[in-house]
Amino acid sequence: MASAPSTVNAPARPSGLARVVGASLIGTTIEWYDYFLYGSAAALVFGKLFFPEADPLTGTLLSFLTYAIGFAARPLGALVFGHFGDRIGRKKLLVVSLLMMGIATALIGCLPTYHTIGMAAPVLLTTLRVIQGFALGGEWGGAVLLVSEHGDPKRRGFWASWPQGGAPLGNLLAVGALTLLANVQTDAAILAWGWRIPFLLSAVLVGIGLWIRLSVEESPIFQQALASNQARKAEDAKEQAPLFAVLRHHWRDVLVAMGARMAENISYYVITTFILAYCVEHLKVEKQTALNAVLIASAIQFCLIPVFGALSDRIGRKPVYLAGAIGVGIWIWPFFAMVDTKSFPMIALAVTVALVFHSAMYAPQAAFFSEMFGTRMRYSGASIGAQFASVAAGAPAPLIAVALIAAYGNSNPISIYVGIAALITVVTMVFAKETRDRDLAEVAPTSGATVALEERAPAPAETVS
Repeated sequence: MASAPSTVNAPARPSGLARVVGASLIGTTIEWYDYFLYGSAAALVFGKLFFPEADPLTGTLLSFLTYAIGFAARPLGALVFGHFGDRIGRKKLLVVSLLMMGIATALIGCLPTYHTIGMAAPVLLTTLRVIQGFALGGEWGGAVLLVSEHGDPKRRGFWASWPQGGAPLGNLLAVGALTLLANVQTDAAILAWGWRIPFLLSAVLVGIGLWIRLSVEESPIFQQALASNQARKAEDAKEQAPLFAVLRHHWRDVLVAMGARMAENISYYVITTFILAYCVEHLKVEKQTALNAVLIASAIQFCLIPVFGALSDRIGRKPVYLAGAIGVGIWIWPFFAMVDTKSFPMIALAVTVALVFHSAMYAPQAAFFSEMFGTRMRYSGASIGAQFASVAAGAPAPLIAVALIAAYGNSNPISIYVGIAALITVVTMVFAKETRDRDLAEVAPTSGATVALEERAPAPAETVS
């Protein structure tokens, strides 16, 4: 039986918790805005701007290749930010990640294109994309942990799901910015200079995000763990580096996190990023039709994420996550059939339902991953599990989807691809252990999602490792 929550894990004051949630949500929204803006631009304009000598489909493929390269930097960001986040605190690293992302995105808006400097243009674009990936690799873990470690343990799924809302909200802002441009500018004007506006806007958003993020306090659970560690150092006790501690004590949990992300990550980038290129290049649907469908669906998803987070507090992380994985694996077949009708209501409905299933996975993910790892290795563990999976899942997803369309001319292979990812996640979640009743201040080094709560000996309230 799980032990009673310790005093270290006491709920934060409502006003303090609301500030932490707001800071995390705004920060993740800005970072995801920057990240998704690149993905949307890669689907719609970067092929023409940075790879103009290729045919449209190949240009899109090359554009998505630079998009995928950014994912390769995310595990490195997870390692670096996770290590220092577990050593010196969550808040400081979140400020650094936000600055890095904002500066890189604003510089993309200043880049000369292929017509101006030739091959140097895509090289510079790729370099800035790598910086974006590195920053995002450190952002996610810190943002969800800051909320998880501040919040009420009984409502951890609900509160921790709010930073997850930064993804659809960031996507909403990114697609909304491109939609606004499409409504007020011609295609020629967008390609000439209009595409730069949403990227340059990032500098303003980052300033707002920093002002809010600097106002929050460090996680109380982390502060307690840091104090305990300093006491051990005074007694000449050695603490293992967070990365090595994760690989030694939580390697099974890292694998669980990676397996859980397969369906969530692959389906999301197919549904929201690839679908823009699929509609415009393959179906010859108006750009605005595809953008509006994703816009509507993202708004609905933002509202649903806290609902599914709260549901995971009532019935557990596993059943909610499993329902989403099974749902997306089945829905992907009618999804493409509905998109292929080229009807806006059908496309919007297809994307919306798909993101409903995605929300059921994404909402409880923050609390689920946080509950797997000990406090002094939680930033590293959650970030490594999440970001290493993104290299195999989200990074190549639009690239693979475009290649499959080019090779087979229809969406069936893409549906199979997403279905296999869903199967991997379903199997992973079947064998994972429920974590809902885990006390985040109780940090046995061998505990985690793969160790049953009933088998874990209760730890003293003051013990934090």
